[in-house]
Amino acid sequence: MKNEIVPGSVEACIVQLQQDAVIAYPTEAVFGLGCNPDSESAVMTLLALKKRPVEKGLILIAADYSQLQPYIDDSTLSADQKEQMLATWPGPVTWVVSARATTPAWLTGRFSSLAVRVSHHPDVQNLCNGFGKPLVSTSANLTGFPPCRTAAEVHEQFGQTFPVLSGKTGGRENPSEIRDVLTGELIRQG
Repeated sequence: MKNEIVPGSVEACIVQLQQDAVIAYPTEAVFGLGCNPDSESAVMTLLALKKRPVEKGLILIAADYSQLQPYIDDSTLSADQKEQMLATWPGPVTWVVSARATTPAWLTGRFSSLAVRVSHHPDVQNLCNGFGKPLVSTSANLTGFPPCRTAAEVHEQFGQTFPVLSGKTGGRENPSEIRDVLTGELIRQG
């Protein structure tokens, strides 16, 4: 008896990620578009879907802090700054942190920093743990359209065959708050 991978399952989405595809998945407030952060072709596909310039940089979303460490330079943080950041995770706060010199420009854009978040959403946790690394994360919507809040809305905007993790958002109204860890500046209200 052969094990079938069920469309819309975590396993199906992980296969897509391994093949450098872009997927959609539920987060705390909206569905996100995600891909393998280490694949330039996957990130470029995601940016083309969103019509987003690479210079703007992207967010990485992870299951735990250790998944983010290969991409960020936390040696630039004071003990207080690191403690403040970690106190909000897992949760809906994204922090802008200095990037490692080895972090690809397709993630950082024109910046020497990277926006990162550890999510408490169980689907994000399962995806990142199953894939073994963080995902690029941006809202699932075409330019000019509102962010998708259901799998059905993702299929309406991106087509019926677009890979979507079946699940529900965490019910938050607003996307994650974004703060600069070095300055404490609020970049986006959550």
